[in-house]
Amino acid sequence: MRRDDIGERERVLTRLERLVAIESPSFDRPASGAVVGLLAEWWTSAGAEVRLIESAAGTDLVAEVAGVGDPLLLVGHSDTVWPRGTLDGEVPWLVDGDTVRGPGVYDMKSGLIVMIAAIERLRGRSHRAVRAVIVCDEEVGSPHSQQLLRSCAMGVRGAIGFESPHPDGALKVGRRGSTRVLLTVRGRAAHAALDPDSGVSAIDELVDQLIAVRGIVTDPALAVEVLCNVGTITGGGRANVIPADASAEIGLRFVDADSEHRVLAALRELRPVREGAVVDLRVLSHRPAWSPSAADERLRERVSVVGDRIDQQIDARPASGAGDTNLLGSLGIPTVDGFGPRGGGAHAATEHASMASLMERIDLLTALLADMPV
Repeated sequence: MRRDDIGERERVLTRLERLVAIESPSFDRPASGAVVGLLAEWWTSAGAEVRLIESAAGTDLVAEVAGVGDPLLLVGHSDTVWPRGTLDGEVPWLVDGDTVRGPGVYDMKSGLIVMIAAIERLRGRSHRAVRAVIVCDEEVGSPHSQQLLRSCAMGVRGAIGFESPHPDGALKVGRRGSTRVLLTVRGRAAHAALDPDSGVSAIDELVDQLIAVRGIVTDPALAVEVLCNVGTITGGGRANVIPADASAEIGLRFVDADSEHRVLAALRELRPVREGAVVDLRVLSHRPAWSPSAADERLRERVSVVGDRIDQQIDARPASGAGDTNLLGSLGIPTVDGFGPRGGGAHAATEHASMASLMERIDLLTALLADMPV
């Protein structure tokens, strides 16, 4: 390895450590401002025009880098699933040979480093124009930043997501849609022994509604499998009181838009089984299904050709998990995801990333931006 390569690797590692040191859980506005402030410094120093957008969730960043042709959109997020204090507890910062550990190191602060490092390499060289958007609420479904993503996608040539790749390093082209809904039931409280006929059990109603939900998502008329997970259930308080309130948060995953539309439409038609009960369904977050398109495949092929030139074999296939590229791909924008480095343990105490893979991704993005035709 050349001395300048060693120097860049050390700089990249130092920057990654600085990002990870700013613990930035979703909806922590001060933490979001701190981590995005650091990113803004680096992007500005690299020659980008930077905008910071405040929302109820935190701070989003948009960076514009002048270049040739319509911009390529680079997409990332600064929030993590880890609460403050994780660094001093369950997931400390640790470098062990090629492996780097820490909260958010894999999902996805290492991907943010790939973006800025490639832009710095290209300064003073001819390259594709770049627009980068880094949102602060991806881990909770991007409820506040989806409109920003839509506006940033206008006029772009394509989009690249910097989430983690498949375990073997393959990119992600196509993702299951992900929708979280809150099913709420309002009943009527009463003494469970002295006046049971006056009560309407919200919990009993919720159980029947969840059975109906199961029937909707397993309907044989659906062309493909729909994944359904009841993640939380709340309600009631005492065994001698008929519960007046109950709710369940449900996670749904869709392979295609048709199944997504049919299931969500059926859920909106849920009606109470018991007289006096009230049933309400509210969408908490929604990421549409992204089915691979011919445009996605052309962009993937371009990445693969560039990869061959720098001795990197680049494969791609669909992924089960959802992310911000769901929206972009579903809008028909040529999209690939998984441009972050290899590693593992996303959302787990074993979270880690490979420094060698991180440097390879910087090489790949640099070559792609320098090579993409107008």
